[in-house]
Amino acid sequence: MTVRNPKFIISAVRPEQYPETDMLEIAFAGRSNAGKSSLINALTGRKRLAYSGSTQGMTRQINFYDIDGEMTFVDLPGYGYAAVSKDQKELWGRVVENYLNVRPQLYMVILLLDVRRDPGSDDVMMYEWIRRSGLAHALVLTKCDKLSRMKVAERRAAIIRQLSPEAEPRIFPVSSAERTGIDELWAEIDRVFSDD
Repeated sequence: MTVRNPKFIISAVRPEQYPETDMLEIAFAGRSNAGKSSLINALTGRKRLAYSGSTQGMTRQINFYDIDGEMTFVDLPGYGYAAVSKDQKELWGRVVENYLNVRPQLYMVILLLDVRRDPGSDDVMMYEWIRRSGLAHALVLTKCDKLSRMKVAERRAAIIRQLSPEAEPRIFPVSSAERTGIDELWAEIDRVFSDD
């Protein structure tokens, strides 16, 4: 898909703040430093559509983006940042949980994992929730430009074993910096939405 005119819609915390739209939504989930904003910018071909906070773990809100009036990208707050207080983690957890459990427009979840890191307990919990939800989903391994192709393949296999040893998920190695894997991810998004 060629994105022509993506727009920021709104930042929200509570369901009553979510935008009123009938467009299907793709939510981007992952740790606070997994690269969600960079991936959204790479997918839309914009450098500054989505902003990452200057301090990790500081994004508290859900950000909604209109993708050419065809779908909505939803940037969820990152999880797992150690320097954040327990109360703050619980608050952010409720913000994400509220969205995932009440939003009828939610159609697909893209879970981002840093290819260099083993999945943490939060990643495993998120992936299990996604699988149980029955929603369309894909796993994206970010920052693949930091490793050789052979190492990326090794890490991909290791991550699959840790997350889903019984069934191989649809998984896409990408580099937002070098734009590798972006076309393949768009092809998957287009495939999922064409099946609707």
